[in-house]
Amino acid sequence: MTARITSSAHTPLFTATALLLTGILAVSCGSVPTENPTPTSTVQPTEEASPVSLVMGSWRPDDVEQMNRILDRFHDAYPSITIQFESTNPPDYDAALEAQLESGSAPDLFYARSYATSRLLYEEGYIAALDDLPGLEASFAPDMLSAWTTDDGMPYAVPFIATSHGVYYNQEVFESLGLSPPETWEELLTTARAIKDEGIVPFANTSGDPWTVAELVFMNLAPSFIEGREGRMAYLNGERCFDDPAMTAAFEAVGELAPFLPQNHDLLTYADSRQLFAQGQAAMFLSGSWDIAFFDASALDFAWSVFAIPAPEGKDGHVTFHPDAGVALNAASAHPEAARTFLSWMTTQDCAAALANELPGFFPMHQDTPPIENEHARTFLSLNQGRGTDARLAWEKLRAGTPDGYVLMQEGAVDVIQGDGTAEEAAHALQEGLAEWYAPAQTCGE
Repeated sequence: MTARITSSAHTPLFTATALLLTGILAVSCGSVPTENPTPTSTVQPTEEASPVSLVMGSWRPDDVEQMNRILDRFHDAYPSITIQFESTNPPDYDAALEAQLESGSAPDLFYARSYATSRLLYEEGYIAALDDLPGLEASFAPDMLSAWTTDDGMPYAVPFIATSHGVYYNQEVFESLGLSPPETWEELLTTARAIKDEGIVPFANTSGDPWTVAELVFMNLAPSFIEGREGRMAYLNGERCFDDPAMTAAFEAVGELAPFLPQNHDLLTYADSRQLFAQGQAAMFLSGSWDIAFFDASALDFAWSVFAIPAPEGKDGHVTFHPDAGVALNAASAHPEAARTFLSWMTTQDCAAALANELPGFFPMHQDTPPIENEHARTFLSLNQGRGTDARLAWEKLRAGTPDGYVLMQEGAVDVIQGDGTAEEAAHALQEGLAEWYAPAQTCGE
């Protein structure tokens, strides 16, 4: 079996299209949800008569209590079906799931990453098709399903959670220094310099966990440097080479942040980054909406909010708004009907409402999105307003071969931020690596 690259906890998971993100924006943040949204699925599959116990696998150990409360909603409706939520250490999830599937010990249901990673599992026969699942087409627009749908239109997972990317900031530090959220990349660097001059660490980000440089930094800022989804599709279609000036500028931006990171950031981890921000030792933190729950639970003793990564002057702003995880059915499950009953329940407004408010920062992708109670989650969604949105740069198509585009981006960004390579070298390595197997990279620019 083809080796797969481990990603992060969100990564906490598309063939995203403009309509996917526009649709999510329109229903999730561009307008105020109705108090009583119209149900998008009324189909209720027949419950099995005898008790059935299922296992759901996940890469989110932080969400055990919240997911158990969500699953309790399902148990209330289907008391004879019990679902046990089990999580795997995020960096180990892909390899562990692959081993379980090969040995026949995989859970009945499991989180499926968007795009190539889960699509390969479907093509290898490990994931069941869901083309006849009640409620699926009624609850999710085709473009929302596309991250877990084959090229010939076969859906194989129920969209579950989307995540957003941005910059957390300490409002009290900003106010004390007379600063406002920057509107351009150049202003962001000026803001960071002003904060550093006051003896405060500007950014909590570190590079000891390489995935954080790839996802929290590079793929957070890249859309605003490469012209969002339109630019990304130009790379995927071979209209641009991956070492063109725009991609090189995105890697250069990673390097521009390096002087504003904590000392010895190469020895510090993602957990250290969160603590640096939570303890008020750093004024900003590039990360994703999944960290809302951590900071809420930490009861920070200062006011905080989020702003979008600003674009370079003269460019349009974009937000990485990523369809992160679907839930798939193990083709070898001993209880496929019970599992399908649960998957159909996931298409309902009952599930959407539970997800939106039990897991703030993880956004449902239903066409009718219920009101979101958490203030910070609403703020994160508001970042989409007036900006383009797109999935993470590496996810669509670029993870389907060797060397994996994700790994190439990660290695390049880490080298740049740690001073071990230049932006030009990182972009060139990305182009050369993808050209080994990705046909559009072999003929780009012709």
